[in-house]
Amino acid sequence: MNIRQLEYFLEVSKQQSFSKAAAILHVSQPSISEMIKNLEEELGTPLLYRGAKRLELTDAGQIVQEQAEQIVSLFNNLAGNLKDSHLLQRGKIRIGIPSITASTVFPRLLGEFKRQYPNVELQLHEYGSKKIKQGVNEGTLDIGIVCTLPDRHENFEVLPFVEDTLQLIVHPDHPLARLPAVDFADLRDEGFVLYSEDFSLHDQILARCKLAGFQPVILCETSQREFMTQMVAAKLGVALLPSKICEELDPATIVAVPLQDPQILLQLAVIWRKDRYMSFATKRWLAFTADYQGFSQ
Repeated sequence: MNIRQLEYFLEVSKQQSFSKAAAILHVSQPSISEMIKNLEEELGTPLLYRGAKRLELTDAGQIVQEQAEQIVSLFNNLAGNLKDSHLLQRGKIRIGIPSITASTVFPRLLGEFKRQYPNVELQLHEYGSKKIKQGVNEGTLDIGIVCTLPDRHENFEVLPFVEDTLQLIVHPDHPLARLPAVDFADLRDEGFVLYSEDFSLHDQILARCKLAGFQPVILCETSQREFMTQMVAAKLGVALLPSKICEELDPATIVAVPLQDPQILLQLAVIWRKDRYMSFATKRWLAFTADYQGFSQ
């Protein structure tokens, strides 16, 4: 048994297909099939049930999968730690960010980090929080910025850095624009320009509508803040944005109105996996971020 056999077995079990696993691993399907067959013979038991439509793990396969994940993780950690001693201040960091971070201290933080560590490559990927969590969990992202704090059962380390309340934005001619604060029930008949389903705030807003006793009328869903504000400025609907973003809007075209309790909170936080190898560059970025002046304000 060798580490490559375990890696191939894990990919086959993940994809539930020899052909898909072979394509991802850049090997021929006969090669990966033969390697899995040799592993099964060595262990003396079938690991995969080869059904008509897809592969399934046998009971033994499930046990091997659990152990193989730990073994491969330990092996990668060993190789990574040895590699880091030579990388020093070089490396690459894959960071998932929601578009909403544009109005925070985060862009300045990235700029300052790049000035101090010019040889570290920052790869930024704009997604919603749900997809960012998935990417960090699967290892396609090293670091993620999410809009709500993860649940305790999720396997993430967390560094919070922004907490802000959402406000209603409407056209100045809208009747609600003259109120000091809006009760959520007053939005029952309004058309919502909502965050797309990939954003955690999407679910929070729907839950708040349900708490107020109604199902919202959704005009459209988007990940772009500019599109939200343009729709509101054109009198086509209402939207919810963090108060710090609302401060930047032109009051001649958009008015921000506070919401009555219970509030909807934007809670931006940095997340990373607890049990995954972390490169020197990623460790340095996290340390820099934790010490950055104003990051937690």
